[in-house]
Amino acid sequence: MEDKKMNLFKTYLNDWTLFEKVWLLIFTLINLYLFFVWQDTIIGLITSLTGMICVVLVAKGKISNYYFGIINVILYAYIAYNSRYYGEVMLNVFYFLPVQFVGIYYWVKHRDKDKSKDDVKVSNLTFKEKILWGFLSFVGVLVYGFILRILGGNLPFVDSISTVLSIIAMVLMIKRVTEQWILWIVVDIVSVYMWFYVLFQGGNDVSMLVMWSAYLVNAIYGYYNWKKMENKQHGKK
Repeated sequence: MEDKKMNLFKTYLNDWTLFEKVWLLIFTLINLYLFFVWQDTIIGLITSLTGMICVVLVAKGKISNYYFGIINVILYAYIAYNSRYYGEVMLNVFYFLPVQFVGIYYWVKHRDKDKSKDDVKVSNLTFKEKILWGFLSFVGVLVYGFILRILGGNLPFVDSISTVLSIIAMVLMIKRVTEQWILWIVVDIVSVYMWFYVLFQGGNDVSMLVMWSAYLVNAIYGYYNWKKMENKQHGKK
């Protein structure tokens, strides 16, 4: 039985590149080290680890990313609530959590049948669609930033950038478009700043800082990998 499980695990990792394996291993070890040094919470550690597994699977175009995403979203909302990032809380509870199930449905419908059952086909936006999503992003950030400031949230407009762009990036992720990664890169940069600010103010959520730093590295790689997948699936060189 143990041999069978080990063979399944090895088979699953067959199409993982050296970068993907090293990336996940390095950030996992960093997380574990800082967990003990900073005396972080178990919830913070699990949130960070499930988040990293989730995003690397997204970068690979794997449907199974959503299963880890469900765990990550629930725990992250709890941590964000304790840090008074109310925009992050609302984003994760009322949007990211139900959208995980929507994502599973649509990605399963658009599997890449030339590969495994866990792989999805990718696409891209037209020029007009890029202009439309850019405009919606700008307006959304301004409006939601003012709402969060009225609520007394921490770093309201920074929180708004993270929240609004995450919503739009998730829509693009469900639509399986490569341009999602550009928004994720911006979200990750902003989120790294947000959680660094929490640490600077005396917090101990170091796992969140590591998680978002890992997300940033993965988002850059995700854009590169999805462009490669896009060109391969569409017969481009």
